[in-house]
Amino acid sequence: MKQLTAAEYTLQRLGITDPGEIDLEAIAWEEGARIKYRPLDGCEARIIGNDNNAIITVNSLSHRRRKRFSIAHELGHWKYHRGRLLVCRSDEIGSSGNCSHFERTADAYAADLLMPRYLFEPISQMYSMLNFQAIREISDKFDASRTATAIRLVENGHSPSVLVCHGSNGRRWFTRSPDVPTRWFPGDQLDPEGFAIDVLFGKKGDDRTPRKIGADAWFDRREAGRYEVHEQSIRTADDEILTLVLLSDTEMLEDDDTQSSWHRRR
Repeated sequence: MKQLTAAEYTLQRLGITDPGEIDLEAIAWEEGARIKYRPLDGCEARIIGNDNNAIITVNSLSHRRRKRFSIAHELGHWKYHRGRLLVCRSDEIGSSGNCSHFERTADAYAADLLMPRYLFEPISQMYSMLNFQAIREISDKFDASRTATAIRLVENGHSPSVLVCHGSNGRRWFTRSPDVPTRWFPGDQLDPEGFAIDVLFGKKGDDRTPRKIGADAWFDRREAGRYEVHEQSIRTADDEILTLVLLSDTEMLEDDDTQSSWHRRR
């Protein structure tokens, strides 16, 4: 069994054995933090602490699951960054984008608190196929957003996959599963003939299931034209979509050295 993270240790110390028992306000109280809800302009949450007590203010205008992640994120700051005044913008919390080390650390703590591995992995293993239907069902069990749940599933290596977020101006962020080689780096812009662009610009609704498409629609590499992947896109905001790119061809998962020798043999 993997060693417990700090957030997972807290949950086990409190005797939490089911996702429905993860009461963030109660956990915050145990950690010496009080939660307040106020309209915030330009940020999702902030924390102010003194000695062993803190006040976490969360944007009351955000939807409930966003608030939950914000609370968990600020508790991560309380765990690791005491003594600092931190104001967390909406594009820094839970995005997997280009954010500071402080924000990445707090995001990791939040993911462990909302979706602890000792509960998350047994539930996720009940789903043989990774798609947004499975992601939605798992997110409902943990009362977490689809984005946070998708990131957790991909980064935990449920299936060889790349998760990509696009807005109207191009790619915002992406993450990949551990078994996907780093050479498969998604392009900045969506393929104009691909499926995802129609979801982004409102020509069609969310994809119901993953659909097969050439890998060169996603990866700007010469060899990508030999392969096919499956993609599925959903809308997460007015100008934002999330796409799951599934890699099932084992040759795409070979490392560079293995692939080079394979090409020489051919």
